[in-house]
Amino acid sequence: MTTHTNKALLLALTSAISCAAVAAGSDASRLGDSLTPLGAEIAGNADGSIPAWTGGMATDATVPDAQGSYANPFADEQPLYTVDRSNAADYAELLSEGHQKLLEIFPDYRLPVYPTHRSARVPQRYYDQTRENVGTVTLTDDGYGVRNYNFAIPFPMPERAEEVMWNHLTRYRGGSIQRQFSSAVVQEHGDYTLITHRQHVAFRENVTDLDAGENMLLYTMVQTLNPSRFAGTVTLVHDPINPTEQARSAWQFNPGQRRVRRAPTVAYDSSARFSYGALTSDSVDGFNGALDRYNWELVGKQEMLVPYNAYALHDKSVSYEELLQQGHIDQSRTRYEKHRVWVVDATLREGERHVYAKRRFYVDEDSWQILVSDIYDNQQQIWRVYEAHPYQLADIELPSSGMEVTYDLYSRRYATNFMVNEDGGAVYNQPASKADFTPNAIKRLAR
Repeated sequence: MTTHTNKALLLALTSAISCAAVAAGSDASRLGDSLTPLGAEIAGNADGSIPAWTGGMATDATVPDAQGSYANPFADEQPLYTVDRSNAADYAELLSEGHQKLLEIFPDYRLPVYPTHRSARVPQRYYDQTRENVGTVTLTDDGYGVRNYNFAIPFPMPERAEEVMWNHLTRYRGGSIQRQFSSAVVQEHGDYTLITHRQHVAFRENVTDLDAGENMLLYTMVQTLNPSRFAGTVTLVHDPINPTEQARSAWQFNPGQRRVRRAPTVAYDSSARFSYGALTSDSVDGFNGALDRYNWELVGKQEMLVPYNAYALHDKSVSYEELLQQGHIDQSRTRYEKHRVWVVDATLREGERHVYAKRRFYVDEDSWQILVSDIYDNQQQIWRVYEAHPYQLADIELPSSGMEVTYDLYSRRYATNFMVNEDGGAVYNQPASKADFTPNAIKRLAR
C-alpha cells in the first residue's frame, strides 16, 4: 500500500502545479474561460476519466416526485470497478487514508466506482456575484474572517487554505432550507436510535432585513421531533462572517426546564446534539464555524475517488433499517466517482484545545463542498473518517450535500446526519427575516 512518504511527494507535486495554476488569483477573466464560473478547471484530465465541465446537470435531468424523491438519472450505469480490501493497494493514490483504513477494518466494505459526471451547477446570479467578488472580497484577521462579502463564492481562485475553507462555508446551499431529516449513531453491534429533526436555515442573501454590512453569514434553528424523550428541544445558532469580531451565538430550549438559555458550547469540539460524542459541533457539514483554532495549509489539488451523485442512497423507497447496517452504511447503494479536489490540512495551533489534533479536508473543485475528511487524534493517529454523499437537485440548480457519515475507527460506531429517505421533502430559497431566528422565535416554536 502507498506509504505516507509517497503520498506526501504526490501532494507536493500537485501543490506546485496548483500554486502555478492559481497565481493569477485576481484575474476574473479566467472564470468562464479556462475555469468554470465557480473556479474549477473546465478541462478534463489527461486520460479522460474526469470529463470536461459543460455546464453541469440540466435543470430537467431529474425532478422530484410528490414525496420529494429525485429519480436517478444514472440508474442504467454499472460500476466501472469496485475497490475492496483485495485491490485497495492498486488504487491507493486515489484513496484517502481514512478510506484505506475502512477497507482494512471491514471485510465487506467496498467503494463502487462509476463514470464521473460533473453535475454541479448553481443559479446564474451566484456565478455573476462570484465574478464580482474577485479582487473585492478579502481575508481579514489572519484569514479567520472575510471583508466586503455579500454572497456566492468569495475566492474562486484560491491561493490560501483559508480561502478554500471560506468557499466551503459560503457555498450555495439553496439560499434557505426548511426540511425534516433524521440522524443516528449506529453502535458497533448495529443497534441505533433514530432522531428526527425539523430545520430552518437562512443564508444572508435570503434574509430580507439583513443590512449589507452586518456581520452575519447564516441563521439556523433545529427542533427535535422524535423520540419522545428528546422531543421539543430547540437549538438556535447565529454564525457570523467574521468570528473574531463577533463569536457564534447560540441558544437552546430544554422542554423539561421550559427555558431558553444561552448555549456557548455549541461550537468547536463540543458534542453535536444527540450524537453522544460521535460528532463534534464543528464537524457537521464537514466543517463549520470559526477557523481560529487551527493553522491551515493548502496542500494542493488531487484526483480522488469520492462520493458523488448519490441518488440511490437517498431513494425514499430505501428504509433506514436497510441503509444503516452494522459497521457501515449499505455501500451497495453508494456511488463513488473520480473528481479533482482541493486538499487542505488543519493542524491544531499551539496553546489551543480541540479533540482533533489534525484534519485533512478534500474539497470538491466544482461545488466547494467537503466530500471527505480524515480526522486525527492527539497521537497523530487517524481516528475518524467523514463522508458527504452529494447529489444534484437539478430543478433548483443545487448541489446538495446529502447524507453525511462519520466513522469512528476506534469504537467501530458511526454517526449519520441529514438522512431524508423516510422524511418529508424540503423547501428552498424562501425569504426569511431576522425575527425568524431570535430567542423569542424559539419560545413561539416551543409552544
